[in-house]
Amino acid sequence: MTPPPPRPGRGGAPVPLLLPALAGLVFLVLPLVALLVRAPWRSMPELLTSAEVWQALRLSLVCATAATAVSLVLGVPLAWLLARVEFRGRGLVRALVTLPLVLPPVVGGVALLMALGRNGVVGRWLDSWFGLTLPFTTTGVVIAEAFVAMPFLVISVEGTLRAADPRYEEAATTLGASRFTAFRRVTLPLIAPGVAAGAVLAWARALGEFGATITFAGNFPGRTQTMPLAVYLALQNDPEAAIALSLVLLAVSIAVLAGLRDRWMTAS
Repeated sequence: MTPPPPRPGRGGAPVPLLLPALAGLVFLVLPLVALLVRAPWRSMPELLTSAEVWQALRLSLVCATAATAVSLVLGVPLAWLLARVEFRGRGLVRALVTLPLVLPPVVGGVALLMALGRNGVVGRWLDSWFGLTLPFTTTGVVIAEAFVAMPFLVISVEGTLRAADPRYEEAATTLGASRFTAFRRVTLPLIAPGVAAGAVLAWARALGEFGATITFAGNFPGRTQTMPLAVYLALQNDPEAAIALSLVLLAVSIAVLAGLRDRWMTAS
């Protein structure tokens, strides 16, 4: 009986590949280890319960959750449109949806100002008709975070929709259900894990957003100063507080990665 061929990647690694691989691992891990080593563990409870830090933490959690809710309401239908509906220019629409993933966040903030600022393309009408000003407000933080976070949800949900069998949805429509009812009662429960994964990714991205937020919403304590902005400000005046806030963001990132490891990672 012929033995099965050896599985690729199970042998010893050649030195020309092993050395740069280890160097890359050290390059990525060393800053995180340094953050843990230099953390003021004894004063951590006092730092994290100070009024300024608590304001930034609370605002970050509220705004990231609101931005995720906006992303769910708008992003899930958008992902369904891209995955289920054939129309001319779908590739262009998908490219535009994913553009915030590669767009520098500061550029995204400037674009939001040009669109929704008081003199923006849409913002001028919001101001004159409804007296609504979005920049440099808490609502502006939510908008900036949703702008950069929604593509993560759309990509995750679209991929799940493409993997799901559309025949269940088609069977529901042949039995008399409308397209929306079939989506709500059949498709949505099937893709719920993908929606949840996308929502977690969007939430984590919104929580760590910096560039678009500071450009579009500013950095006002208690109103628009989120945790990344507080880290930037504290680094100039109170490095220990900056480290403490950075550790909170690091813990959130690790929790998100651990929660999604079965979806995004393969078992060794």
